[in-house]
Amino acid sequence: MSKDALQSAQAAPRTDAARMPADAGDAGYSKDLKARHVNMIAIGGAIGTGLFLGAGGRLHTAGPALALAYLVCGVFAFFVVRALGELVLYRPSSGSFVSYAREFLGEKGAYIAGWMYFLNWSTTGIADITAIALYTHYWSLFTDIPQWTLALIALAVVLAVNLISVKIFGEMEFWFAIIKVATLVGFMLIGIFLLATQHEVGGRTPGASVISDNGGVFPHGLMPVVLVMQGVIFAYAALELVGVAAGETAEPQKVVPRAVNSIMWRVALFYVGSVVLLALLLPGSVYSADESPFVTVLSKIGVPAAGDVMNLVVLTAAMSSLNSGLYSTGRILRSMATAGSAPKFTARMNRSQVPYGGILLTCAVCVLGVVLNYLMPSQAFEIVLNVASLGVISTWVIIMVCHLVFVRRARSGLVTRPSFRLPFSPVTEITTIAFLLACLGMMWNDPEVGRKTLLLIPVIAVLLVGGWFGIRRRVERPTDRELTDLAD
Repeated sequence: MSKDALQSAQAAPRTDAARMPADAGDAGYSKDLKARHVNMIAIGGAIGTGLFLGAGGRLHTAGPALALAYLVCGVFAFFVVRALGELVLYRPSSGSFVSYAREFLGEKGAYIAGWMYFLNWSTTGIADITAIALYTHYWSLFTDIPQWTLALIALAVVLAVNLISVKIFGEMEFWFAIIKVATLVGFMLIGIFLLATQHEVGGRTPGASVISDNGGVFPHGLMPVVLVMQGVIFAYAALELVGVAAGETAEPQKVVPRAVNSIMWRVALFYVGSVVLLALLLPGSVYSADESPFVTVLSKIGVPAAGDVMNLVVLTAAMSSLNSGLYSTGRILRSMATAGSAPKFTARMNRSQVPYGGILLTCAVCVLGVVLNYLMPSQAFEIVLNVASLGVISTWVIIMVCHLVFVRRARSGLVTRPSFRLPFSPVTEITTIAFLLACLGMMWNDPEVGRKTLLLIPVIAVLLVGGWFGIRRRVERPTDRELTDLAD
């Protein structure tokens, strides 16, 4: 960005929509996402394989105190989404936090935010197609099909859905979320019934005694609870999708506050409530990382086909995550491409107003995941999942830094904050950033995977710096028109 453009963007008070900066990458989108789509995208982002599958291993490690870990991480996740929601109401953009990073941190901030988010979702996409292949192998009908073939089929199906139209994406996410919510509600009703009737589960009478007789709330001490925080944070990844989706809804001012505010009670009900129920039904030692904790409980009470039903739901959750990843990276890359910090072809849109260039680039990385599934089918999932966690934490930190700068400018009279606000700023942002960085540091305590993941940070930093010097001249030219007045 030129100095003149930067100074004018910073100095001009933005007291109304007509004088607000516009992201050139927002042009051309349809507004076909309805309120129910955005609400369900928010739910879908809050409920995924981190709960359906990951909670089993974490219960085994941390015990009933896992509910506390989910609550603490859920509060900070809510702060991040609330901060993003305020920025969205200030200026809705499909470029979301990348567009806000461009405005408040400059093009370098947008460059880092965008490519770290791409790293997150492209590696998460590899994890998702790997998970889909593994879950599909659960059924004997598919056991003879190679894992890499199933991964490729899953990628092709979700790619086709994303390229048709944003409305089809919204509908797919809507029904994926319905399946996940219905499954959780069904399990919670069964769990409450078992507690109320004192029906035996695996030869034990459910209730508070299950916790007290097996080491209490912290059976292995406090440290295991602290160490699972990093994994729990990853379970909440995708909540920021609400900000991206807001750029393609007709009434973001009405839709976004409702979707964001509902996240907190959903976290409390679905995550914390489910984990508390699981802890009251069976000791943590009974659960394992190899099986969904919900399948563990249902199989103990003899529910027929419990494994099949839950496997289908976890498969749905992985498909939903892959679907969301292609959607969000397509929009983020288009915002970056119009500023020159992503390849030009990622700015291209088809007749259905879908940014197919960015979606195809993400798919290309996911195809590398198909190769990874072919070469190392047993290690593919763990490798990419930890790399993705670096992208999640960096994205959330950047959102909070953007909000800090936004609030500072509002206090100087340069911008106007909407009535929907993140409370207790700047304490909330600073505390959240410190917590997220602490979660990143906790990975060092895992020498097998976490420590190796942290050692990738210097490598990623070198790649980002090298990439910036490669594209910086191209960035300076189009950015002058990137933050322009809508009135012009």
